[in-house]
Amino acid sequence: MTTLAELEAASALVHAVIPPTPQYRWPLLAARCGCDVWVKHENHTPIGAFKVRGGLVYLDELRRAEPEIAGVISATRGNHGQSIGFAARRSGIPAVLVVPFGNSVEKNAAMRALGVELIEHGRDFDEAYDHAKQLAAARRLHMVRTFHPWLVRGVGTYSLEFLRAVPDLDTVYVPIGQGSGASGMIAARDALDRRTKIVGVVSEALPAYARSFAAHAPVSTPPAQTIADGVACRVPDEAALEIILKGIERIVTVSEEAIRAAMRHYFTDTHNVAEGAGAAPLAALLQEKERMAGKTVGLVLSGGNVDRDVFAGVLADKQGRSETT
Repeated sequence: MTTLAELEAASALVHAVIPPTPQYRWPLLAARCGCDVWVKHENHTPIGAFKVRGGLVYLDELRRAEPEIAGVISATRGNHGQSIGFAARRSGIPAVLVVPFGNSVEKNAAMRALGVELIEHGRDFDEAYDHAKQLAAARRLHMVRTFHPWLVRGVGTYSLEFLRAVPDLDTVYVPIGQGSGASGMIAARDALDRRTKIVGVVSEALPAYARSFAAHAPVSTPPAQTIADGVACRVPDEAALEIILKGIERIVTVSEEAIRAAMRHYFTDTHNVAEGAGAAPLAALLQEKERMAGKTVGLVLSGGNVDRDVFAGVLADKQGRSETT
């Protein structure tokens, strides 16, 4: 269990490098959603996503635990990789990152700009992850898994900021990829003794965590494509699922069309760029609009790293001109 003292220590470490991100009330979003909406802008970090917090805390802990470390390796769809690359460069530790073929061109470029060795392997995240574990053993590198207490402690700092800034949130919607963000929100909520309900959000194309939540046991799903690559998980992490089962109210699945619409809504209503995973919580709130009517609701805009061509296609969608929900 992550304590308030641990979250505050992690916050001090994170805030020595990056400032707290803002949370704003957007009138147009409130009108669209029929409730009081607060957005936590994790798209405003130096890597454009919440993951940077976890990387900073993880590498700080690792450097003290293994001062002679030769290097680190991990698998990623982009944001986790940028966080590891960002923190590794600050720590002077070599980093290797494995991404699947067809990964975001601009996320790949951002990772390379941080000085990492980028390797492409596999059809999706899970195949890239398996390859990274093999390379870790072969090259004697430290394997950074995508779910770990140090990562949870780091990314939980945004939830600590959010829940302290808006203490009367009835419900907060959080995207679930490998589960660190949702687990961090649970940790902060419990540490502050808030009554805020937490709702997880996944793509209906890859509903592994939703099915696992319903079954109270890990359920893997077949490979699939989604515009929300940050939640493109088909094999749930058992440790993350255990935390989620105890601390989340429910998990909502949202369609690709709803995610794309939410990306447009963020741009028209707030002029913020939201990647698919970052827009998924808004899609879920709109799906549950009647249920949330009149309440104070939080949305985690977890990242804004979407390729220009992809985002141009989303904005050009003809349906965007007539959408009102």
